[in-house]
Amino acid sequence: MDAAVMVIQIVVALGIYNVWLLRFGKATSWRGGSATNMKEEFAVYGLPPPAVGIIGGLKLLCATLLIVGIWVPVVTFPAAIGLAMLMTGAISMHVKVKDPIERSLPAATMLILAIIVALAQRVTA
Repeated sequence: MDAAVMVIQIVVALGIYNVWLLRFGKATSWRGGSATNMKEEFAVYGLPPPAVGIIGGLKLLCATLLIVGIWVPVVTFPAAIGLAMLMTGAISMHVKVKDPIERSLPAATMLILAIIVALAQRVTA
């Protein structure tokens, strides 16, 4: 495995863990609308309360699979594609509520990095 791709996998996973485990209940400048925590952010997007757990669980699963993929490469591609799809959804929610474009930058960065990992995995497969 290319060392650069492995580093990207770790960076993406740590970024997801940071958002969903460490900053879940905290205000950040990246939150949608006027939300001050993750639950409020999902409400701003008009999503039902169970979506927080479902989306969060899927993102944490994909992040964990990216780490596992360092040793079990077969899980890397589906994890990266899953995360790319979730980040596309995150960007679309920011657009939906007419957030300034810079609020989408973390999700856009994760999207690009997930695509790089997926493409690298396909090239080496």
